[in-house]
Amino acid sequence: MEDGLWRDRDWLAGVHGWIDGRLDELGMARTGAIEQPHVYPWSTVLRIPTEMGSVWFKANADPLRHEAAVVERIAARRPDAVPPLLAADTTAGWMLMADGGESLRTVAPREGNLDRWYDVLPLYAGIQLDLAGDVDDLLALGVPDMRLAVLPGAYERLLDEIGAERRYRDASPMVADLCDELAAYALPELLQHDDLHDAQVFVRDGRHLVLDWGDACISHPFFTLSVTLEGVLAWGLDDVEQSVDTTPFRDAYLVPYTKGFDGDLVAATRVALRLGWVCRAVNGHVPGDNEQTLTRLRMFLDGRP
Repeated sequence: MEDGLWRDRDWLAGVHGWIDGRLDELGMARTGAIEQPHVYPWSTVLRIPTEMGSVWFKANADPLRHEAAVVERIAARRPDAVPPLLAADTTAGWMLMADGGESLRTVAPREGNLDRWYDVLPLYAGIQLDLAGDVDDLLALGVPDMRLAVLPGAYERLLDEIGAERRYRDASPMVADLCDELAAYALPELLQHDDLHDAQVFVRDGRHLVLDWGDACISHPFFTLSVTLEGVLAWGLDDVEQSVDTTPFRDAYLVPYTKGFDGDLVAATRVALRLGWVCRAVNGHVPGDNEQTLTRLRMFLDGRP
């Protein structure tokens, strides 16, 4: 991806000019030098000190450029669930946002419990449902299509790309069958964060905010639960596998769905938990990083990394 670009002097000069121009429009004065605390191949984040506190700039590589459009749409529909979006260039994939506060990865260990997730999960489900009418627009804006109809083919293409071993190829019919089974529950396919963990949720002024939508896709909404329940909450604060019963957290997430859907939502989550790892493997694959992708595929087949 674009690791070298993020440190290019000309690129940074253009970004700094864009930031200063947006701050002027907002009537915000910068009070110090712009810092670049995060540089990854797929994105970079800059911190800008202002008289009203820090604000943050983010740019994504081309495959994740849609994040700016996603956050812009969420900010319009659910401004309570993301930090204030101060400015965005959806063509360039640039965002300028207010500070989000502390991450849940910092807050939860200090508080000694996972209880905030009981509020975060229904908040997140509400975001999904409130953006149901935006799905076609988001697809047109470049949000990846990981819907059930296309996931089996995407799975097979991923296996070819990484040269996966036979057992993953033998699972192709199971992927297709599970997609058909999940489709039978007739739930809408919605915006799905696809990497909802404790470093993506922030706490500010008593509010929970969901950040880092770069991995978002349009897929079955319950696919979120694979990472959140099995990849995070089941491990607890002490990082011990299967040390936490995730059932109450699942039920908290499902509450907003019970108001509009009559089917067996719990049964649907059982299928989605398995398939969600296929979606995560396909959607989150970084060329050259096969090991992380294989970990997600093992979660699909074996239920463990």
